[in-house]
Amino acid sequence: MEATLEQHLDDTMKNPAIIGVLCTDAQGHNLGCRGSLSDEHGGVVSVLAKQAASLTKDLTDSPTVCLESDSGNVLVRTHGTITVAVHKIVS
Repeated sequence: MEATLEQHLDDTMKNPAIIGVLCTDAQGHNLGCRGSLSDEHGGVVSVLAKQAASLTKDLTDSPTVCLESDSGNVLVRTHGTITVAVHKIVS
């Protein structure tokens, strides 16, 4: 599984609009990262996803958090037990 995740991270970074990607487990432990997102962001990304999920009444719904700035957007979403963050530049 680790090799597959590493390949997905590398493939994601091939998109010129993406400057960072991070995957964490439910506790915020880093499973893999590339570019502008690093180990130190894992806990924050995990908590953001959990807090967003607590705002919805549908327990099967997995909301996407979008942090917007002048220099780019960070999209955060949980898929099963893995939380993914993608840092995209503004075009």
